[in-house]
Amino acid sequence: MNLIRSRSAVEKKEPFVRMVKRSGITWRKAYLIRALALICALLTGALIILLLGHNPVSVYADMIKGSFGSRISRIETIKIAIPLLGSSLCVALAFKMKFWNIGAEGQILAGAIAASYIALFHHQSMPGPLLLIFMFLVAVLAGGLWGLIPAVFKARFNINETLFTLMFNYIALGFINYLQNGPWKEIPGGFPKIAMFAFDARLPKVFGVHIGWIIVLALVFLVYGYMKYTKHGYEISVVGESSNTALYAGMNVRKIIIRTMFISGAIAGLVGFMQVSGSDYTLTNYTANGVGFTAITVAWLSKLNPLIMVAVSAFLAILQKGSNRIQTDFKIPASAASLLTGTILFFMLGCEFFITYKLIFRKGQKNGRNR
Repeated sequence: MNLIRSRSAVEKKEPFVRMVKRSGITWRKAYLIRALALICALLTGALIILLLGHNPVSVYADMIKGSFGSRISRIETIKIAIPLLGSSLCVALAFKMKFWNIGAEGQILAGAIAASYIALFHHQSMPGPLLLIFMFLVAVLAGGLWGLIPAVFKARFNINETLFTLMFNYIALGFINYLQNGPWKEIPGGFPKIAMFAFDARLPKVFGVHIGWIIVLALVFLVYGYMKYTKHGYEISVVGESSNTALYAGMNVRKIIIRTMFISGAIAGLVGFMQVSGSDYTLTNYTANGVGFTAITVAWLSKLNPLIMVAVSAFLAILQKGSNRIQTDFKIPASAASLLTGTILFFMLGCEFFITYKLIFRKGQKNGRNR
C-alpha cells in the first residue's frame, strides 16, 4: 500500500512533458526536419500573403527575382550578405567559448569610426592604397579594443558579458550621433551628416561589388581553420565546454577569453571598415543597421560553422532584398514584409530545437498501471 502511494506521489510530481537532449540523430533525419520546417514556413507565409490579398506564388517569385533578376539586384544582395557573414564570424568565435557577445553592432561601429577618421582627415597626406591599408588597420584595432573591454571585465570580475556588450552598442551609436552633430558635421548649422569619403578612401570593385566579398570569403576559411585546427581553437572549445576543465588542464582561461574577444571584435571592426569604405562611403547611424544582431541568428542556424554561414548569410540576404522588392511591387507594408521574413526565420530556428532535443510526454495512468 505504501509502495503504491509513493509511486503515485512520484507520478504526480512528474511533469506532463519533459525536454530531453537527443543522444544522436542521423544527418538524413536532421535535413528532413529542416526541409519540413522550410515547407511549413513557406505555407505559413503563403497564408499571410493571402490575407493581404495577393497571390503567394507571384509574391515568392518576385522575391527571388528581386534578389537575382538583374545585375544590380545581384550586386545589392551580395552587399547585404557581406557584413552579415563577417559579423557572424565575429559572433561565432565568442559563442564557441560561451561568451555571449551581443556587442557586434558596437564593435562594427567602433571600426567604422576609426576608419572614417583616417578617410576624412588624412586622405590628402597619403596615396590611395596606403590610405586603405591604414584605414583597415585602425578599424581592426578599434573593433578589437572595443571587444576587449568587456572581455577584461568578464575575466577579472566575472561581469555579465551579455549586458556589458549590449550597452556598448548604444555608447558607440551615441558617439556617432555626437560626431554627426558636432566636430564631423559636414556643414555647420546644416543637416547633421558627415561628408562623403574621397575616391581614394573607397574600396575597389571586382565584378561590380567592392572587394569586401573576397576579404570576407578568405576570412571564412581562416576562421574555420583557426577554430578547427589550431591550439587556440582547441582552447576556445575547451573553455566553452567547461572553464573548470580548462583550468584543470592548465589553460589560462582569462588569457583565452581576452585574446578571443579581441579577435572577435577585430573581425567586427573589419566589417565596419568595409561598410563605410565599400558600401556607404560615409559614416551614419545606419552603418551597422542591425547586422550585428541578425548575425546571432546566422551563427545559431549554422551551428557556429563558418562554412555553413556562407549559405545562411546568402539566404537571409535574399530574404531581406526580396522583402524590399515586394514592398514596392505589391504595395505590401514594411511591417508585413518583416513579418513574412520573421515567420520563415522562426520556423528555421524552431526546427533546430527538435533536432537537438525531443519531447517526452507523461504516459497516462489507469489503476496504478501504465496504459
